[in-house]
Amino acid sequence: MEHVHLAGEEEDDLYSGYNDYNPTFDSEELDNDAGFQQAVRTSHGRRPPMTAKFPGTAIGGRPLGTAFGSRIPLASSMGRPMTGAVQDGAARPMTAVRAAGYTSTMSRGSTFDPLGQSKGPAPPLEAKNEDTPEEKNKLLEKNVNDLIEESCLAHGRGDLQLSLEKAKEAGRKERALARQREQSGNADHINLDLTYSVLFNLATQYGNNEMYPEALNTYQVIVKNKMFSNAGRLKVNMANIYFKQKNYPKAIKFYRMALDQISNAHKEMRIKIMQNIGIGFIRMGQYTDAITSFEHIMSESPNIKTGFNLILCYYAIGDRERMKKSFQKLICVPLGIDEEDKYIPTNDDTKANLVIEAIKNDKLHQMERERKALAEKFIMTSAKLIAPAIETSFAAGFDWCVEMVKSSQYVELANDLEINKAITYLRQRDFNQVSAVETLRTFEKKDSRVKSAAATNLSFLFFLEKDYDQADRYADLAMTADRYNPAALINKGNTVFVRHDYAKAAEFYKEALRNDSSCTEALYNLGLTYKRLVRLEESLDCFLKLHAILRNSAQVMHQLASLYEMLEDPHQAIEWLMQLISVTPTDPHVLAKLGELYDSEGDKSQAFQYYYESFRYFPSNIEVIEWLGAYYIDTQFCEKAIQYFERATLIQPTQVKWQLMVASCYRRSGNYQRALETYKDIHRKFPDNVECLRFLVRLCTDMGLKEVQDYATKLKKVEKMKEIREQRVKSAREGSARGRRENSASSDVDIKADSGQSSHGASAKGERLSARLRALPGANEPYEASSQRDIDASYVDPLGPQIERPKTAAKKRMEDDEFADEELGEDLLPE
Repeated sequence: MEHVHLAGEEEDDLYSGYNDYNPTFDSEELDNDAGFQQAVRTSHGRRPPMTAKFPGTAIGGRPLGTAFGSRIPLASSMGRPMTGAVQDGAARPMTAVRAAGYTSTMSRGSTFDPLGQSKGPAPPLEAKNEDTPEEKNKLLEKNVNDLIEESCLAHGRGDLQLSLEKAKEAGRKERALARQREQSGNADHINLDLTYSVLFNLATQYGNNEMYPEALNTYQVIVKNKMFSNAGRLKVNMANIYFKQKNYPKAIKFYRMALDQISNAHKEMRIKIMQNIGIGFIRMGQYTDAITSFEHIMSESPNIKTGFNLILCYYAIGDRERMKKSFQKLICVPLGIDEEDKYIPTNDDTKANLVIEAIKNDKLHQMERERKALAEKFIMTSAKLIAPAIETSFAAGFDWCVEMVKSSQYVELANDLEINKAITYLRQRDFNQVSAVETLRTFEKKDSRVKSAAATNLSFLFFLEKDYDQADRYADLAMTADRYNPAALINKGNTVFVRHDYAKAAEFYKEALRNDSSCTEALYNLGLTYKRLVRLEESLDCFLKLHAILRNSAQVMHQLASLYEMLEDPHQAIEWLMQLISVTPTDPHVLAKLGELYDSEGDKSQAFQYYYESFRYFPSNIEVIEWLGAYYIDTQFCEKAIQYFERATLIQPTQVKWQLMVASCYRRSGNYQRALETYKDIHRKFPDNVECLRFLVRLCTDMGLKEVQDYATKLKKVEKMKEIREQRVKSAREGSARGRRENSASSDVDIKADSGQSSHGASAKGERLSARLRALPGANEPYEASSQRDIDASYVDPLGPQIERPKTAAKKRMEDDEFADEELGEDLLPE
């Protein structure tokens, strides 16, 4: 303790000496300090600090003190004194203060700046040198990757041409990159993955653009390059291209080559390739080889499509027993989907109900429904296909299929199969089959869904047979079983429609649309109903909506054109008929209608074009023939009109007017000899025709022929007979009028009005009746006259009976004859 300097023992001022400069703090002399330099050069300076040697103190190796000179000098491990200790009367400079920012200049006015912030901001980073070959290669490689990505995105958008252009540009830049690497001596650093990506994308885009030779050449480049691993799998793509080119032998060859290069670990891919091989054999007609592939798939990994294809192959070779076995395998294929009960909510667990509601219509459940629907479709198709072949009769085969289905996981399909059995009878036009009706009637006591379907088809069947009472009864039964069945509502509306209760029929069609807004039959029939009710704007709205759904429906376009014509908008009618022509370019009635509209608009050239096109497709339309003949006469081309009137003569040989028109054309064209021969021929067929005799007299007079006197005598005789006939008609009318006056005095005014009428009054009546007939839709209006139905009445097969039935041309002519008989009835009565 003799070296401890206690405060207050020798000095009175405790804080003296702090302003004195002590050379110990001078760090500039550290370079001359041998001990410090030895510590820096050796490991002694990096040893851990010494432990406390004075127990009872916090810093045992350091004595307490307040002055520099009163501290105890402690020797270091090298034997030198501690830094800052007084030795030989001279103070050494301290060394630990510079790192904390305490330098010898602190006392000379410098600021405290341990982080060196007074020196200013750091210098900028050195710019990257992009002129080096390696940097250029990296930039070009990035551009190639960007082009591949743009090509893929363009293909995703459906822009196939742009995707191919981007793929080609990526190929060019990748080849430029490879050349640059070779020129710079870095050929070993060529990116093979990039080359593979470029070639594969290019081949894919060639295939998408149907440039199959270029795609095959690109795939060959990849396959033949041994540096590409697993490139042999691309032979599947090459086989697919050969399959699209219908080169089935080569496609099968490449499928087998790809199959050899794919290990058994990739089982799913091998199964798909074998399925393609089997389909290729089917296309080639080698059903036995196809059966081998499909049988292997069904034993390894059975699926619905393969099972259906296997049934098709056995059906093609006529193997009944194998068809049955394959059908049993088909209905036993697991679908791998959850039961529908999983999606039924429970009343207890609210959270579980929310989860079920969330997954009820998610993507997974939609996929499950699609898979189940596809399986049911294949099973139904298979049953309908093999039913006539596996047993002696169609019914027995169908019954076997129904029994097999009932014992499988597709129990609900059994009822549909039985209904389909009855529908098959109907499609075969076997309406009198008791089994068809009886099969449908057996479902009346089953569950509501099946009952509604059966009753709907029965209603359709009786509707076709025009038994509207039975059709109405079964339509009511179908609606009772399932009020939300749109087909049942349509059938009910049809039965009301045929009873001319159009307002009530419209209500049923509207209800069907409320239950199923996509029901096109209900919308079509509603439009027809509004048309019958002369609510043309509402009918037009229905057919415009229907056109938005069925863009290429010829019936809808025709109805729209008809409605615009009724609304006196011929330009819109022509526009819709032009669209109709684009769908059915060979329909003669539509072409004739276009000609009629253009003729009404005064455009004779366009009218002639469409009438002529109609004549080319249907040269037996008498109205078109008459218009074309009249057109050539108006344009002074009588020679060309002759061929049309001659065709009209062949169609209606009992009508004298066509033969007179032929003779008139010969006379107008100056061919009097042919005209004379034609008139003579007409006179032989129709000896009482006054007009023919008049022309014969005129021609014979002009030509100076001797038989002019004979024809003149015949003409006088015929005219005299005509006068006698007219007198008889007049007297008969007067006698009948007198009799009516005597029998009924109350109708005297009416009788006078009737007797005052001349023969031209009867003719006016006939003209009014004919005008009414022409206002009705005639046989030249397409789809209403020629279509099988206007109102749909079906459930399984939407083929409803025809409700809006315009009169045909034959019926119209028959009615004209009836009206003519009415006009002549009273005249012939006295005879």
